[in-house]
Amino acid sequence: MLFRPTFAASSLALGLLLTAGAAHAQQGPVISDSLSLDGTIRSVLDANPAITTLEEELNAATSRVTQTRGGFLPQVTGTATYTRIDPVVKLQLAPESPAFQFAPNNNYDVHITAQYGLLDFGKRVATSNLAESRRVTASDQIAVTRRDLAYSAAQSYYNILFVRESIRVQDAQIASLQRHQNDMQKRVEAGVSTNFDVTTTQVRITQARNTRIDLVNQLQNQQVQLARLLHKPDYANVPVRGVFEYQPQPVDVTGALAEALANRPEVKLARDAEQTANLNLKLIERSNMPLLGVGAQVGGKNGYQPNLDKFRPNTVGVVQLSVPIYDGNKNKNQRLEAAANIRGAQARIQDTEEQIRADVRQAANNLNSNAERYDNSLQQIAQATDALNRAQGRYRYGVGSNLDVLDAETQLLQARLARLQAIYNYTLGQYQLKRATGAVIW
Repeated sequence: MLFRPTFAASSLALGLLLTAGAAHAQQGPVISDSLSLDGTIRSVLDANPAITTLEEELNAATSRVTQTRGGFLPQVTGTATYTRIDPVVKLQLAPESPAFQFAPNNNYDVHITAQYGLLDFGKRVATSNLAESRRVTASDQIAVTRRDLAYSAAQSYYNILFVRESIRVQDAQIASLQRHQNDMQKRVEAGVSTNFDVTTTQVRITQARNTRIDLVNQLQNQQVQLARLLHKPDYANVPVRGVFEYQPQPVDVTGALAEALANRPEVKLARDAEQTANLNLKLIERSNMPLLGVGAQVGGKNGYQPNLDKFRPNTVGVVQLSVPIYDGNKNKNQRLEAAANIRGAQARIQDTEEQIRADVRQAANNLNSNAERYDNSLQQIAQATDALNRAQGRYRYGVGSNLDVLDAETQLLQARLARLQAIYNYTLGQYQLKRATGAVIW
């Protein structure tokens, strides 16, 4: 059985992102004839519409920032009104004099009104700052999403290379067993061996072919997974190319910890949440402050004595002070809620930083362990190769059994697969460490 480490990314979040792309299955960039690791990552990031969704959310947040800045500008409104009144109030001052009319039947009013909040004790500034903080959070969320997709693409890429190499090792093992079977057949024909040896070898070949079938199935499933990330579900064979080799690197845990705390987007998001909570509290504190506003109106209307129907210029000026007096303790309770949100955000920052430290140490431990496993697998291959050569030599001279040769073949296969597994685990461990430190691979 092949074991594969997984990255520490949230599988639920990634699942939602991949599901979000299902509605656009026919879109995405054209994939070249072969994909390197960089090409695979770029193609995944370009193809997944979840990135576009988050970018549009960022555009919406940017628009909200612009909207809040509109509160610093005067509000100008044009109004035209016609009103018909029947009957109107009339006063008969003398029996023979015409009746005195207080208002016309047809009333026209056209004016332009300008209003401006002169003093709001920082409420508009607090509103704008809160909107800007949410815009920054939306931007940082894009970075997290791109990071998760990039590392998922890298994992699928190396999964394919790993299974391909495992199939090659299995093919070499089958070929070796078939050569051994041919030798057995010749020995049977020469009368120095029995058909039992041939049958035993054939059983091992069948077992090896069954293992190869499982590996091919794993490869096909990995191709489907990468095609899903590439948003190309019709791809039966994703054209991945690359070299699967052991490339050790030194690990500086202290430096990696400092780098992780500075670069991990989760820390940035947690601090964004704290900043947003603080700005929300400031807005709540200022929402219950007085508001001083001024306004002016310029236009024209009728209804003035002595000629009620004559349209005349009209101006109005106003200064208004609004002072909240009692809101049923609503603002007080809102402040308590905002303060609780701040404390919760601060606790999340601490928890995130502790998790990041654990991620870095675990990744470093995995790298060191897999490096030792790789060195051990080389010794195992050398020992298994020597054992196979000795078993084959003993069998040729008639002092060893066919079962010894088959067991030695199996041990060599397991040693070679152990080497591949160590390379695979070490390679993914390198990316696990990069992810833990917040390294950008796209």
